[in-house]
Amino acid sequence: MLDPLSSCVPGSWRHGDVEVLRSRVPQHGTTLNAMRSGRGLTVTHRLRPSDLSDLLATRVAAELDLSTPEDFEAVIVGLVRSTVSDPTRAWTLYYNNSLRELLAGTAPFARVHEYGADLVLGDSVVDLGSCFGFFALRLALAGHRVTATDICDGTMRLLSTVAAELGIPIDTRACDAARVPLPDDAADTVTAIHLLEHVDADLGAQIVAEAVRVARRRVVIAVPFEAEPTTCHGHVRTFDVDALHALGAATGHRYDVTEHHGGWLVLDL
Repeated sequence: MLDPLSSCVPGSWRHGDVEVLRSRVPQHGTTLNAMRSGRGLTVTHRLRPSDLSDLLATRVAAELDLSTPEDFEAVIVGLVRSTVSDPTRAWTLYYNNSLRELLAGTAPFARVHEYGADLVLGDSVVDLGSCFGFFALRLALAGHRVTATDICDGTMRLLSTVAAELGIPIDTRACDAARVPLPDDAADTVTAIHLLEHVDADLGAQIVAEAVRVARRRVVIAVPFEAEPTTCHGHVRTFDVDALHALGAATGHRYDVTEHHGGWLVLDL
């Protein structure tokens, strides 16, 4: 399992077949370079602490040819940890920079998060598939009582650690989004922001049913509209407006489908 908080040698990071090295040789800009040797992948860079933010995901997808989500995740973690070796300091910088960009509207996901936050009803929120948890943190900063969930235990421990450093109150649960260890009607709103494209249709339907079970008032689902799944991000299927209508109708609840930097399905219970 990938542990983003594990110790590492300053200036380097290794996980499995992926090695990330921060170059000590002066170079222009902060270009990322990748070299493959057999199964091994070595990425070199000259990033500065100020470069650490969620914008790295966009850069890595654009500049490096990574075919698997495992390589993509390991490279992102490696870039952060090889730039600043102390794990808590590294990730606190990453989260601070990312939240600043998201709240300022300069990050690619900013419009998605703004729109999703406006759809939330009530005080309490359960966020499914939170990943790094930026959307969950945004809601907590706005005064909501938030439980962030993700199947990856390491990511939830990371979110819990950094949230404590930032003084942002948030609960975290490592769990499958189709089997959430919470009672019925546990939160006013349940959100699943860019989660369903990572799972097949059957598991996606189970996740929607679980969201309906846990929510008292509303379920908010967001998906990207893509011609082909973005494999390096772990996407396995695509959505369009018709697919969201079918998903909403299958629940038997009132629903609305909209388009805003992707597709949105809102279920009112």
